[in-house]
Formats: sequence, C-alpha cells, structure tokens
Amino acid sequence: MTLAAETAANLVQTVDWLAIAPPTIAAVVALLILVADLFVPERNKAFLGYAAIAGLAAAVLSLAPLRKGDRSTFCLTTAPADCSYTADHFTLVIQLLVLGGALLTALLSVADTKDKLPAGEYWFLLLSSAAGAALLPASRDLATLVVALEVASLPAFALVGLRRGDRMSSESALKFFLSSVTATAVMLLGVSFVYATTGSLHLTRIAARMDDVPGQLETLAQAGVALTLVGFAFKTAAVPFHFWVPDTYVGAPLPVAAYLSVVGKAVGFTGLILVTVIAFPAYADVWGPAMAVLAALTMTAGNVAAVRQSATRAFSAVRLLAWSSVGQAGYILVPIAAAAYSSDDQIGSTVAYALMYAVVNLGAFAVVALVARTKPLNRIADYRGLYSTRPVTALAMGFFLLCLAGLPPGIIGLFAKVTVFSSAVDAGLGWLAVVMGVNVVIALYYYLQWTALLFRAPEGAPEGVPSRHRAPALVTATIAVTAVVGVLLSGYPQLVLRFAAVGLF
Repeated sequence: MTLAAETAANLVQTVDWLAIAPPTIAAVVALLILVADLFVPERNKAFLGYAAIAGLAAAVLSLAPLRKGDRSTFCLTTAPADCSYTADHFTLVIQLLVLGGALLTALLSVADTKDKLPAGEYWFLLLSSAAGAALLPASRDLATLVVALEVASLPAFALVGLRRGDRMSSESALKFFLSSVTATAVMLLGVSFVYATTGSLHLTRIAARMDDVPGQLETLAQAGVALTLVGFAFKTAAVPFHFWVPDTYVGAPLPVAAYLSVVGKAVGFTGLILVTVIAFPAYADVWGPAMAVLAALTMTAGNVAAVRQSATRAFSAVRLLAWSSVGQAGYILVPIAAAAYSSDDQIGSTVAYALMYAVVNLGAFAVVALVARTKPLNRIADYRGLYSTRPVTALAMGFFLLCLAGLPPGIIGLFAKVTVFSSAVDAGLGWLAVVMGVNVVIALYYYLQWTALLFRAPEGAPEGVPSRHRAPALVTATIAVTAVVGVLLSGYPQLVLRFAAVGLF
C-alpha cells in the first residue's frame, strides 16, 4: 500500500477521544492560555500559571480511565491491527512521567513568570511541548513519531531563549536549535530510507517487512536504521550528541533546564525504544552494539566531565547537574542495548530508572532554583553551610544527591542501578556492566563532595542566627513532593519495577 493510501485509510474511522485525552488536554489548554493572554491584565497574569497547572493536572488525571492499557485509535481500516496511536501500558507510564514532570516544572515556574519571563508565551510553550512529549510514546508510525518529536522540541528552543535581553540565554537557544535541527535532518533521511526499503511507516509493518529485505536493499535498510536513531540519541544526550547540554542548561531559565533534563530525555529514550524494539528487531545486530557503545561512552563522558566541574567550587551547580544528566543518560541506555541480546523484557529497567531519575532530579533542580533566589551565580561553593540556614532543604538536597549516586538512604537510586546492572549481565554484556560499575564509583566523588558541602560550616559566617529569605510556596511544595515520593519509593522500591513492567515484546 502506498503512503497516500495509508493516509487516506487512517482518516476513515472513529476517533477514540478518551485514548488521546492526555496530549489533547495539554494542547487545548495551551491554546486557551495563548488566547487568554491577550485579554488578561498584566496584574492578573499569575492566573495563567494556575490555569496551566490545572490543565496539566487534568491531563495526568485523564490517564486513570486508561489504566487497562488496551486502547488504540487512528488504525488502518484495511488492517485494524496497524494503528498510529496506541494507549498501552508503556504509553501510560511514559505519559505519566512526562506530564508529571511538566506539572512539577510548572510549579517551579510560577515565581519566575511573575517578574522574569513573559507569562503567556511561557505557559503556551511549556504546555505545547508537554503535549508533544505525551503524544510521542503513543505513536506507532514513523510520521507521527517525527511530528511528536518536533512538537516537543520546537517550543523547547523558544523556552531556552525566553529571557529577553539575556545574551547567554539567546546563545544557548541558538546552539540547541542548530544542533537539534541537524540531528532531525539526519533522522528524516533515515526515515526516508526505511520507507524506501519497506514501503510502510507503521512500526509493526516495518518490523514484518524488514525480516525479508531484498539483498540489493540491505545496505539502504542498515543506513536507515542507523540514521533514524540519531535524532532520538540527540534528545537523550548520548555521546557524541551531548555537546549542547551544558551550555543549554546554564543559559536556560532554571525550570526549563529541569524540564529538559527529565522530559527531554524521556522523549529521546522513548523514541529509541519504539524504533529499536518494535520497528527494527530484525536489525538488532546493527543497533544493539551501537547502543551498548553509546551507553558506555555517554556514562563515562558525563561522569568524567562532572568530576572536572566539581574540582573547583567556582563552577555552576547547574553545569554540574547538566553533566550528571549526561552520565545518567548512559545508564538509561544500558537496558535498551541489552534488549538486542536477550529475549527477556529489558525495557522495564529503562523505564524504572527513568521514573526514579525524574523524581530526584526534579527535586535537585527545585533546590537549585531556591538557592538561586539568593545566590544568582549559583556556584557549587554557594551550597556550603546550607544546613545552617535551611536544614530541611539541605536534608532534601542531600537525599536527592545520594539517590543519584545510588547510596543509602536513597534506596530507590541503588535499586534502579542494580536493576540496570542486572539487565546488562543477563544479556551477556559483561564488559558494559564493568564500565557501569566503574562509572558509579567515579560519580560517587562529585555527588558525595556536594553532599558533604551542604553540612559544613559556612566560611566566615557571622555568629548568631543566620538570616533567611522566604521561599516561594510552590517551589517549597515541589521540593516536598519530590522528597516524599523519593522516600516512599526508597521504602518500597519494587513498586517502581512492577509499575514499569511494560512488556513490549
């Protein structure tokens, strides 16, 4: 069937509105906020932020009726099993991650939109990006995947550069845009090669037809597989597509950096899972070794660079978290690589790790956003003695860092790392497990150094009770929510793995 015929067949059907409710709610609320911004007086712009929070909360709640994970829509009338949108368990878990991450980002953002960022544009862009990120895990054809990726990405470029008059913000947005556009162009070339080879864009049909590719098209198919992975590897910040991360995170508004570190990565690894496990299982011998090498290089480059950042406390805490996120991306890629070598479902390990990482990393960024209100440079040295001024915040930050390091009492971080490590061993990737073990030890240096700094006496601190600035209520709420969820999951870590057992095979 030709592409035009497939497209026409997709349009003649009944739309399952309940299945598509999560991304649709986010998109509709984004449009309503954009229109409302024209009429709401400047003094009442805070209303737009609360409307965005309510919209994201409604999108999260709309996942509840879909919990069975058995709905599909936009299916071919000639082949009902081939659908462009599927709300299975994998989709729902990732949608909860991205919409929940966007909701916490919105809580962090309210204070900034009051005096630093244009409220209407900011909330429209954030919800538009969240809608694209929520669409992507449900996409089951390459065209929808590309559209969802771009809907999630294009607003993010503008969000990074939204601080008007800030040269660093504009420069970061330009670097992010140029590198992302290049990666997208390469990915689109790969998609065209895959379509030329298989004659279809639906992932299940691609998988069936790639089992029997004619010999003269074999090289074209392999090139299509490799190039298609590039765009998603860029979003995951896998080496060598990671160079945009540090400058982008530092130049972006802090809530946007937090959003990119969690939701941006979720978009990347979700796309990688869909195209590798569902569309390209016949070429596991191509993408499996590539994913394993990418995982090893990514975790090593991220952790080594983070150690260099922590060697002097004059470096930005955001830049350290940026390199830490690159290292964490390497761990997330390990089970995807393992899926090429094992018949067991390894993808649940990636999803479980991503859920853990999302909670504690957003919590760490929330603390950084709080400290930045009194220490605009946000250097690592600025965290020395935080316990003496904000003991609860310091304890929360220490907990988040220990979770990222995989040390008690951050049991959820340890559990996630053991799960990922086991997936590599079970798949016979012993060398990758060794590389991961070495990198976990390297990461302990900068996580523990930062943690210890929180509880040291401030340098040259005056005697008496230190002064404190009132923290924004929603920033405090974000820290509290992420800390409570992290503690609960540390007490019952098996809950994450059970919840993330997506069963794509």
